[in-house]
Amino acid sequence: MSFSRREFMQVLAVASAGGMALDHKDVLAAKPGAGNRLYDLPKFGNVSFLHFTDCHAQLMPIYFREPNVNLGVSAAYGRPPPIVREGLLTHFNIRPGTPEAHAFTYLNFEKASKTYGKVGGFAHLATLVKMLKASRPHAMLLDGGDTWQGSATALWTNGQDMVDACKLLGVNAMCPHWEFTLGEKRVQEIVEKDFGGKLDFLAQNVKTNDFGDQVFKPYVIKEMNGVPVAVIGQAFPYTPIANPSYMVPNWTFGIQDDNMQKMVDEVRSKGAQAVVVISHNGMDVDIKMASRVTGIDAILGGHTHDGMPAPLVVKNAKGQTLVTNAGSNSKFLGVLDFDVRGGKVQDFRYKLLPVFANLLPADAEMQAYIDKMRAPYKAKLDEKLAVSEGLLYRRGKFNGSWDQLIVDALMEVKGADMAFSPGFRWGTTILPGQAITRELMMDQVAITYPTSTLTEMTGDTIKTIMEDVCDNLFNPDPYYQQGGDMVRVGGMAYTCDPKAAAGKRINNMMLNGKPVEASKTYKVAGWAPVAEGAKGEPIWDVMEAYFKNHKTISPRKINTPKLVGMEGNPGIAL
Repeated sequence: MSFSRREFMQVLAVASAGGMALDHKDVLAAKPGAGNRLYDLPKFGNVSFLHFTDCHAQLMPIYFREPNVNLGVSAAYGRPPPIVREGLLTHFNIRPGTPEAHAFTYLNFEKASKTYGKVGGFAHLATLVKMLKASRPHAMLLDGGDTWQGSATALWTNGQDMVDACKLLGVNAMCPHWEFTLGEKRVQEIVEKDFGGKLDFLAQNVKTNDFGDQVFKPYVIKEMNGVPVAVIGQAFPYTPIANPSYMVPNWTFGIQDDNMQKMVDEVRSKGAQAVVVISHNGMDVDIKMASRVTGIDAILGGHTHDGMPAPLVVKNAKGQTLVTNAGSNSKFLGVLDFDVRGGKVQDFRYKLLPVFANLLPADAEMQAYIDKMRAPYKAKLDEKLAVSEGLLYRRGKFNGSWDQLIVDALMEVKGADMAFSPGFRWGTTILPGQAITRELMMDQVAITYPTSTLTEMTGDTIKTIMEDVCDNLFNPDPYYQQGGDMVRVGGMAYTCDPKAAAGKRINNMMLNGKPVEASKTYKVAGWAPVAEGAKGEPIWDVMEAYFKNHKTISPRKINTPKLVGMEGNPGIAL
């Protein structure tokens, strides 16, 4: 399927005017002409990059609710991305009630979801990529990582479904994070056998433990319209901390500003007139790196799953760097156009385009691939486990209704006093009345270390864990933050003061109306342990056991902490 720009706009016009809903017959059509207005992006300049990130193996269109709590403190206070609801719309000059307002905020989520339908899906993303490449044939398509993990089929195929999909999509280069949870051997196998000569796997900050050798290519230099451009890769720097270190025993990570500066200087010395970094640092870390490392024209970021409608311009000692973040779940495609003249970037245009499956026709070739790949698993994926009466979502700084359901299940099935669930940001959304299929359940739990646990912990240990995670979120120095959200807590109430000093943010821990005692022992359920050797059934078995006893899932009362000192924070709406 190949489009000229004119042909593509004709398809969009017919689709939106006719109320095309593709496979979603229950979805209302968006306003006629919405596709034309949203995706008609005039070409600018002579160097272009297309960027998606954190798709978490979502090949099919999904629902995805943006957070109502995305707190920023210290330097991040009042600075995007931690701004929610109307404040975000005002900051980026987005009109309420538009497709963009739905894409970038949680406002009127249920109603807007029924109006605009599902988002993402690689077949619809492929159509948008082809349309943009029709006017920008030189453009490089960059993948920001967290691509091979997040769905049942990705787990069951050991990432192969996504590897083949990205090759078909035409990805030119990527940087990694959750990819490493497939283990060193599998990552190397994909890079050498599947990607060899076709797709560059870039990570300047991954080196061997023994001699500090580069494990993967640090960068690639390509020519666009006669202009040499460089793309440098930055893998998630805290992989062995946030994920099991035994999966990458021979490699070191870290931020490595000095080496990044060395790489930038090296590509500049080789003639690169434009330098971009595809990063999995997270937005705040990218902002700090942009202030310290000079010579980078743009950082196309991921990890924190924040859809940034416009880049942040960061000043440094020798100029400035654009910092972006392109959301998650194949929901967005970033378009960065540079005007490069006289050996440097003179001007730019940037647009983060939402991928509405209801407004973009499915690319026939990609859809055929997806259908064929999913066919052996379809019956298992489609099996109905329960029905949700309320909205189930994950995103949120402290909790979400899906995570609440998980901790509720852990406490009941494991017989625990309380439960912890990791503050993962990946996971799709279920609308009220929608069936919870095995596929939609697996969207929340599909990882390679799924063990559920039941551990005896003292109150003092529980507080230590909570404080450690909280410091990861709210340390004033972004280089001590590792992304993700607060550990989700079931059964226990507590108070959180994000602006307090380390070790003093968590207080008033209560269980069943009684204070959690420092020396008393409690049964705590959890899952996804990063230590090797944990024993227990996989989390999806826990969830299926729970659904056997609860075929109808009532709306969740979400356990969130009482927040101190957050009045007026633009990153919260409760």
